[in-house]
Amino acid sequence: MIVFTLHSNNPNKRDIAAIVNGLKSGKIVIFPTDTQYAMGCLMSNKSGIDRILQITGKVKKASKLSLICKDLKQVADHTLPYDNHVFKTMKRYLPGPYTFILNANNSVTKYFKHNKKEIGIRIPDVVIIREILQDLDEPMVSTTLPLPDGNENIFEETSMLEDLFGSSVDILVFIGALENNGESTILDCTGQDIEIIREGKGEVF
Repeated sequence: MIVFTLHSNNPNKRDIAAIVNGLKSGKIVIFPTDTQYAMGCLMSNKSGIDRILQITGKVKKASKLSLICKDLKQVADHTLPYDNHVFKTMKRYLPGPYTFILNANNSVTKYFKHNKKEIGIRIPDVVIIREILQDLDEPMVSTTLPLPDGNENIFEETSMLEDLFGSSVDILVFIGALENNGESTILDCTGQDIEIIREGKGEVF
């Protein structure tokens, strides 16, 4: 595992470039979001997606994977058309600690064994992720990093993360413990009305 320890608001440009090159070459990365640390790879990296499902024990639960997108245009490139009120809601809350469940188009479903018809969409409010995504031509597939119970201090240093994932994950992007970490708020936008599936860190007005 290669470890990059970055400043959350002013990451080293060379390190960002190295992480981007790693993703483009098929690497799996652990990275911070505005909720929790996550594990991900490029959307087109089928073998990487399989590895993530195996590492996290979600082989039969690909529905737990989300797309990390850089902006709403990229969201629209990978989903079926959605109503204007959904667009306005996403524009209001993103970037931020929200997951929007949308109907996926073929650009997404072809990379999943079970042809996902729905996909969670995230645009985290994290400088590091925004800079990484700006240099990629596609979204990242991600899932929350699975951690054993009772390890709330795991992100104070890299050693335990290296012990847990060093043999299975290629890159760790580390910024230390996250402030006010928690789960994202999930909004299901696949039907006529927007449904709150989970109230998490993101407030809904």
